[in-house]
Amino acid sequence: MTAPIRFPRFFVTSPAPCPYLPDRQERKVFTELKGGHADQLNEALGRIGFRRSQTVAYRPSCLGCQACVSVRVVVDEFKPSSTQKRDVKRNRDLVVTECRPWATDEQFELLTKYLGVRHPDGGMSAMDELDYADMVEQTPVSSNLVEYREPTADGSAGKLIGACLTDRQGDGLSMIYSFYDPEHTSRAGLGNYIILDHIRRAARDRLPYVYLGYWVEGSPRMAYKVRYRPLETLTRDGWKRMATDEQSKLIAEATAPRPKPDEALLGARGKDGQPAKFPSS
Repeated sequence: MTAPIRFPRFFVTSPAPCPYLPDRQERKVFTELKGGHADQLNEALGRIGFRRSQTVAYRPSCLGCQACVSVRVVVDEFKPSSTQKRDVKRNRDLVVTECRPWATDEQFELLTKYLGVRHPDGGMSAMDELDYADMVEQTPVSSNLVEYREPTADGSAGKLIGACLTDRQGDGLSMIYSFYDPEHTSRAGLGNYIILDHIRRAARDRLPYVYLGYWVEGSPRMAYKVRYRPLETLTRDGWKRMATDEQSKLIAEATAPRPKPDEALLGARGKDGQPAKFPSS
């Protein structure tokens, strides 16, 4: 006899400074992913805007603010821009391998370099090897670590220059966290290429979506997510296609020269989804 599926218990974190918008507070609602039905629960929650961090699924639950919007790329209708086509051409010789979610020293060294350049004041900059291992290995769902390596002279896998922790769901790939060498002079657009490669992988496996996490209008660090057409956003009425004119406007804003970072956000926790510390449930 099959054991019944228990309805998960949800908890709410205490307010903390928002990592994306100044002068705001964030809260998260979260639940633990465990047991034989963790994959199904994670997928069901992912469809209503939750993200995974280790063994926890969470989503924003902020008082008086709904700026965080879940977004996903519609894979079979995706049309790369001219810039994205150039990114693919520039990086298509990379050796890409799907690995089990197992942390290595080489990955951690690359992450440390990435954070030092892109998020030097973020909370993730204090991560040590054990923190990184927990981020990658503490997963109760179907996950892998996709590695991107320079080819050697004989075409085999060489130096690691990019990686992405990815969950595989029934309706798509959920990009949990990606990082790469931000100072690789001949690999411009490497971060974009990792997303484009996930779109290609989803198409290959006939998966309809690539989940990019939360987009926050007005937050420069989240602006890159609007560049992938077509994009769907999660609304009160379910997933809706972003209007073409609206997305074009947002892309123009995202690609415009950026002002200096707001000092109010220095020390924020970094990219969407990682790391997330939750009280014990």
